[in-house]
Amino acid sequence: MTDPLDALREPIVPVDPDPAFAAELRARLERALLGQPDNTEASDRRGDVMTAPTAPVNVREPTLTPYLAVDDARRALDWYVAVFGAERRGEPYIMDDDRIGHAELLIGGSVLMLADEYPELGLIGPNARGGVSQSLHLLVPDVDATVERAVAEGGRLERAPDDQPYGRTGTITDPFGHRWMVQTPPAQQAAAAEQAEPAGQAGPAEPAGPAAPPTPKHGDIGYLTITVPDAERAKEFYGAVLGWRYSPGRVADGWQVEGPNPSVGLWGGQERVEVQLCYRVDDLDAALEQVRARGGEAEEPTSQPYGRLVECVDNQGARFQLWQPGES
Repeated sequence: MTDPLDALREPIVPVDPDPAFAAELRARLERALLGQPDNTEASDRRGDVMTAPTAPVNVREPTLTPYLAVDDARRALDWYVAVFGAERRGEPYIMDDDRIGHAELLIGGSVLMLADEYPELGLIGPNARGGVSQSLHLLVPDVDATVERAVAEGGRLERAPDDQPYGRTGTITDPFGHRWMVQTPPAQQAAAAEQAEPAGQAGPAEPAGPAAPPTPKHGDIGYLTITVPDAERAKEFYGAVLGWRYSPGRVADGWQVEGPNPSVGLWGGQERVEVQLCYRVDDLDAALEQVRARGGEAEEPTSQPYGRLVECVDNQGARFQLWQPGES
């Protein structure tokens, strides 16, 4: 049966939206897709006035931004400012229950977002979860000074700064349970050392102090990897003989030895027991061309956080790696 009220219904006619409304809606959608906070009509929703965090005009929104849940957001904001030299990015959002719902910090050219814990939404920090589930990597001008400040401000030292092929690196856990790997790249470290001790300052009668380490060059050994079937036995052996201490590496059953120079890694679960050398090169592509031209073999290079790396075999069957440091 035909609905008798059909005759009374107005036809649906599309209309163009108000231009101002369309522009505001488009801007809000863009902010939502970029992960930016939106305080449109905040005073109507919460009954008070709020200033939205505003990005400096020279900061490009990153594709990926860490967003931390912390057990004391106000203290966390102060801590990251004091330890990492972060800058506050606008004012935080304060919710009706006085928790911080959103805050932003600028560290170098990156944005760090954080908020108080919201257990009712499943958002809690590492302390409440019983441990960290990720690490945050941060480049700093002076890793030793940063680690010292972190510990002085209540952070926990996980790994003292030491020199690696990719820079001087230390690890700390902040008071809110988040693990930070802080690093000063090699070039930046050398520049800081030169600035701290300009040439010609010391008089002839003054002790010169320990000699500076030689500048890394093409052909230097950048890293040693000891491959073994049983990493635990190797760790125990070298720990007793050489006093080595270890931290987890980047591969399964891989272990970074803390302290030696050049850096050393243990890799368990391997059939062959051998020491593989990783050589530093200025031009990886040119070195690869020579490896293949001289009867060696080489896989395709891979990009790593510390530069480009490639697995090779020389013309007598010895395995080794070539490493071209990345630009800092």
